[in-house]
Amino acid sequence: MTSWMQPGHQAVITGGASGIGLATARRLRAAGLDLLLADLKEEALTEAQADLSAEAGAGIVRIQPCDVSEEADVNALREAAFSHGPVHCLMNNAGAGLRTPSPWADLTAWKQQLEINLWGVIHCCHAFLPAMLEGGHPGVVINTGSKQGITNPPGNGAYNLSKAGVKSYTESLAHALRQEENCALTAHLLIPGFTYTGMIARFIPEKPAGAWSAEQVAGFLLERLAAGDFYVLCPDNETPRELDIKRMAWNLGDITENRSALSRWDPAFNEAFKAFMQGG
Repeated sequence: MTSWMQPGHQAVITGGASGIGLATARRLRAAGLDLLLADLKEEALTEAQADLSAEAGAGIVRIQPCDVSEEADVNALREAAFSHGPVHCLMNNAGAGLRTPSPWADLTAWKQQLEINLWGVIHCCHAFLPAMLEGGHPGVVINTGSKQGITNPPGNGAYNLSKAGVKSYTESLAHALRQEENCALTAHLLIPGFTYTGMIARFIPEKPAGAWSAEQVAGFLLERLAAGDFYVLCPDNETPRELDIKRMAWNLGDITENRSALSRWDPAFNEAFKAFMQGG
């Protein structure tokens, strides 16, 4: 068991009432950690608290409604957390998958997507990290990103932008923590693959064969944290790691090879992309 993942230690998880957040909470409680779950809907939090408390495990489960896009809500969450004791795990997992049209339409939706997915992470880190650093306790900060924040597929530009921002912010965070003398905190970027969560269930009523469950992602996350990974790049049942790596490498090549933007989806590069993916 890693130094932060000990019985009696505390984990704060936003977006903790369902999906990957709840699945991770379940594993941490089984390891003996106390939990503070935050989510937008109090009813969902109450149900999650009851479900977790009924399972085996010694960890205390507390809940607090929180809109991570609101700085005041996040500050109240911080106060609730530290009133219980030090925080050893901060998992910034709250997010939304809002559909946005073209890059020049529906400014409100674009702002809302960034306020939740990107500013939510920034708000939480600004609220929690000073006290976590001052306490000197071993700990982790886990920010949930997305493969869409790396490959930027067409269709939902605001979501892609928000997750690209989370990736960049978390990289900066990890570097900054390394510069802190005697720092016992590390930052990590969770990059789920195709995962069947409530966000997907709104559109697909049954879990597709190609998707991982939230429980699989939580298990993979803790395994890779124990190994010290910064980029926790999750596969799924249809996309092995090798395929992800090649797709990401092609995207980077748009810059180094001076191709068109998002050339993977440009008909002029169809054959070149196909040959690249089939190559060694």
